[in-house]
Amino acid sequence: MRGRPALGPSSPACWWELHPGGSAVPRGRAEGGQASGRTPELSGSAVPGGRALGPGGFRAGGRAPGTSGRAGARTQRLGRPERANTRTQRLRRAALGRAGPGPSGAGSVPPGALSPRGCAGAPCVWASRSGAVASKGGTVASGAGAVASKALAVASGTGAVASKALAVASRRLAPRCWWPRCPGPGGRRGLRVQRLPFAPLSPGDLAFFERALPGRASTDPAELEPRNVDWLRSVRGSSQLLLKPQTTAEVSQVLRYCYEKNLAVTPQGGNTGLVGGSVPIFDEIILSTALMNRIISFDKVSGILVCQAGCILEKLNEYVEEQGFTMPLDLGAKGSCHIGGNVATNAGGLRLLRYGSLRGTVLGLEVVLADGSVLDCLTSLRKDNTGYDLKQLFIGSEGTLGVITAVSILCPQKPKAVNLAFLGCQSFPKVLETFRTCRAMLGEILSAFEFMDEKCMELVEKHLKLSNPVTGSPFYVLIETSGSNSTHDEEKLNGFLEQVMTSGLVTDGTVATDDKKIKALWSLRERITEALTHDGCVYKYDISLPVGKLYDLVMDMRARLGQSAKNVVGYGHLGDGNLHLNITSESYSHSLLAAIEPFVYEWTARCHGSISAEHGLGFKKKQFIEYSKPREAVRLMQRFKAMLDPKGILNPYKTLPPAPKSDTH
Repeated sequence: MRGRPALGPSSPACWWELHPGGSAVPRGRAEGGQASGRTPELSGSAVPGGRALGPGGFRAGGRAPGTSGRAGARTQRLGRPERANTRTQRLRRAALGRAGPGPSGAGSVPPGALSPRGCAGAPCVWASRSGAVASKGGTVASGAGAVASKALAVASGTGAVASKALAVASRRLAPRCWWPRCPGPGGRRGLRVQRLPFAPLSPGDLAFFERALPGRASTDPAELEPRNVDWLRSVRGSSQLLLKPQTTAEVSQVLRYCYEKNLAVTPQGGNTGLVGGSVPIFDEIILSTALMNRIISFDKVSGILVCQAGCILEKLNEYVEEQGFTMPLDLGAKGSCHIGGNVATNAGGLRLLRYGSLRGTVLGLEVVLADGSVLDCLTSLRKDNTGYDLKQLFIGSEGTLGVITAVSILCPQKPKAVNLAFLGCQSFPKVLETFRTCRAMLGEILSAFEFMDEKCMELVEKHLKLSNPVTGSPFYVLIETSGSNSTHDEEKLNGFLEQVMTSGLVTDGTVATDDKKIKALWSLRERITEALTHDGCVYKYDISLPVGKLYDLVMDMRARLGQSAKNVVGYGHLGDGNLHLNITSESYSHSLLAAIEPFVYEWTARCHGSISAEHGLGFKKKQFIEYSKPREAVRLMQRFKAMLDPKGILNPYKTLPPAPKSDTH
C-alpha cells in the first residue's frame, strides 16, 4: 500500500519512528522546546508528526487522522519492499511487516507505546468518529463530539489523568500505529500495530472490579503512571485500571470476567523487563502480582521453596539464606523483580553457569488460564514422569499463555565460602583461554564467569563514579567461586591465579573474600546497564552465540558503524555464551538504527545464535523471531496460544507475531 494508509473514520492513526531497542518516536518537529511534563533529565523527547506548540500542547492540523484532507505535516511516500528471493530477505519481510507509510502530521498521541524520553506535548488529544479534536483540555471526544461527565480528562500540562475519572467513549476508537523499522533498497518498511477489537472499559466493569477487589482496583493516575511505562522508558501504554489481587482465586475471578467481557489484560510483576513485555501497549488492564508476596512453604531438608508469584527475588534469597540455602537465580534487578516474572521470562542471570536455568530448577507452577480456570501443577517433586511437562509451556511464555500465581523452586545449599576475582586481560582470545583454564582448574566451585570490555568500565567510572581497581586492560573478567570449604577453595583459586598470571593470560587483578568488597566488585558488572542510560540513546541487544564468536559481533559492529555511534560496548555471561551488545549515540538516529537492524539479527542467525538469550521477545523483538526459530516452530507456538487463549486477551501484541488467518481456526 502506498500513500496514506486506508483508515476508517473511527481509526485515529499515528506514525512512529522506532527508537533504539524498540521505543517509539513520533515523526515531526517541536517548537518552543520540550513540551512535556516528564522528567527533563531524560533526553530525547518524542515529537508528533504535527507541530508541538510548547507546553500548551499539539496543533491538530485542522482535520483528524482517518478523515479526508491532510493533517499537519506532509505524509511520507514509501517504496515497495524488495522481493524476498533469499532466506534473509524472507526473514526481513516476515519480521518487519508490510511496506507502507503513515501520516506524519496526525497531531495526536495514541494510547500505544510512546517514547522512552517523554512525550513532547502531553495532552494526548484524540479524534472521534466525527473527526472532532478536543483542544486545550485533551478530553477524549466521542462520536457526538463529547463524552459524558466523568470521562477521562487528560491534563494538558502534565498528561495526568484526572482522579476518579474513567474514559468511556460512546463509540469505540480503534487506534492504529505504524512502526517503521529500517530503510532498505525498496524504501522504508514498517510494522503496523493496531489495537485489536477488545472491549473498552465501562463503568460497569469498573464497578465489578471494585467489588471483587475492594480497595485494590485503582484508577489513580499517580499509581498508573509508573505501571504504564517500562524500566527503560522505551514503551508506554495508557491503561486506565490497575488491579492488585492477593490470591489465586481473585486472579481467577478477574480473568474469568475479562474473558467473558473480552477485556485485554497485561500481567505485571516488578516491571523490570527490557523488551516492553510487562507494560500495556494500548489500554489493557494491568494485573499486578505485587500483593501476592506470601511464602507458602519451605522444606529445610530438600531445599524446596513454594511461594506466590509476587515475592521479590532479593527477599526470597534473604529468607532462604536464613535457612542455610540460596536462590538459584541472581539478577541485577533482584531488589525489585518478582519470582513469577522471572519464571514467565525464563530469566538467566549471574548464577546460570553454576545452577542452570529456571527450566531445571522450577519444579512446579500454579497458573490461571485466560478463561479463569486454574492449572495446579504446583508439585514439589524432583522426579515426575507422568505425561507432558506442562509447566515448561509457561516458563518463558511472558504472560501470553497464563498468569503464574505460585512457584515451586529448588534452592541449593548456601555456599560457606565465596571468593571473587576481578582480572584484566589484553585480548579476547586470552579471555577465552582464561575461561577454559578456569573451568579446568576450578571445576565444581566455579559459580560465575562474566566479561566486560574497557569501554564498559570507562562508562561505569564516568557516569556512576565507581572505582575500577584494575586499570589499563582492554578486557576484564569477573570470576566467582562458591563452595563449602574456604581453605580448599582458596587453594584452588590461588593455583588458578598463579597459572594465568605466569602464562600471561592475565596481566593484573584483585581478589575479594569479604562481603563488602565482593559487593563493590559485583557492582562494576551489575551497574553497566545503568551507566549506559547516562550515555545517550541506547540500542540494546541480548544475543546468545557460540562462546568463541561472542566478541566478533562487537568488533564487526564497530567497524560497520564507525563514527556514527558514540560507543559500541560488549559485556555479558561468558560462561553461557550470552553477549549484551549495547550501542549509544548522542540522540536517536533512524539511519543509525537502520545500520544496526536487521544486520545484528542476520549476523546472529548466520552463527546459529539466538536474538534473545534471556530478555525474551516482549513487544520489541516479536517480529524478529524467525531469525532464531523456523517458521514451523513459530506456527506451532501460535497454535498453542490460540488453544490456551482463544480470544487473545493475555498480554496481547507480545512475544509472537500475529498468526496467519488460516492458522486461527
